[in-house]
Amino acid sequence: MAQQAASFKAGQAQAAGGSVLQNLSRNRFLILGRAGLDLYADPPGTRIEEARSFAAHLGGSAANIAVALVRQGAEADLATRLSDDAVGRFCQAELDRYGIGRAHVRLTGGERRASLAVVETRAEDCQSVIYRNHAADLALEVADIDSIDFRDYGALVVTGTALAEEGSRAATLTALRRARAVGIATVMDVDYRPYSWRSWEVAGRVNLEAARLSDIIVGNDLEFGLLAGRVEDGLAKAQGLVAEGAAIVVYKRGEHGAVTFARGEEIATGIYRTEALKPTGAGDAFMGGFLAALAAGQPLRGAVLRGSAAAAIVVSRVGCAPAMPTGTELDAFIASQPEPV
Repeated sequence: MAQQAASFKAGQAQAAGGSVLQNLSRNRFLILGRAGLDLYADPPGTRIEEARSFAAHLGGSAANIAVALVRQGAEADLATRLSDDAVGRFCQAELDRYGIGRAHVRLTGGERRASLAVVETRAEDCQSVIYRNHAADLALEVADIDSIDFRDYGALVVTGTALAEEGSRAATLTALRRARAVGIATVMDVDYRPYSWRSWEVAGRVNLEAARLSDIIVGNDLEFGLLAGRVEDGLAKAQGLVAEGAAIVVYKRGEHGAVTFARGEEIATGIYRTEALKPTGAGDAFMGGFLAALAAGQPLRGAVLRGSAAAAIVVSRVGCAPAMPTGTELDAFIASQPEPV
């Protein structure tokens, strides 16, 4: 085990690596979850109800994470379903434009529709209206997972949103189990969206099942509280998941930074200050920057800080997918800033 962990560059904690996380160095990711259309009220600062024009972008947490990874030099494929209509075709064209593989993107008809988010670019009182009625991505089935050879990837990344309905839930849990069976890293962004779930209790039980199949788990205080059953127990739950077998758990605390737990380590980090235009997209940017840094062999602390820097950049720009920084942009930003305390 120590010999395998040593293949990471100097400073990478053995306990946070292990033979499973070694596969991250392949820098090829499969991201499972939603893609959709984001409409941003234009120009920035405009209220939705006052807007006369909107800028159209690729959206959805899984698609945004895929863009973040590709912008950092990784390869990323998306596993999802899109509606077989003009909006679905828009999303497909955007995936192609960003260089995201869609061999595992399926189309679905009937009343299923790709997700739509209508959003404002405002730092304060930012409105985001999300339409998830009969969401196409939640039509994902186990049969869609059957065609995937997980040995082609270094890691599987899932978002908790994909667990909200039975069909997609079964597909997501199946994907996690199959990825584990072939030894690639499994990564979960808890991504709790209350409107997607019948109850807090159901969401907690299902997300915890997925978390226990994941090597890396990322969430905020509310999301780990969801896994614990009570918000005030979230931090203890994050620590406990490492004791149960997770390799890395990142407990995000908003403006207070993050606490990262690994086997034998506890790392507290701050955030990079920036002039925010909006609050959206930070979590997806963090995940992309963090995973790309781990794949490049960065020490765990450095990877968390790189994810934090990516989040700071994205909230200072319009949109989510188009706001994701390149590796060069991220390097320049970090070099220009003091390390956050």
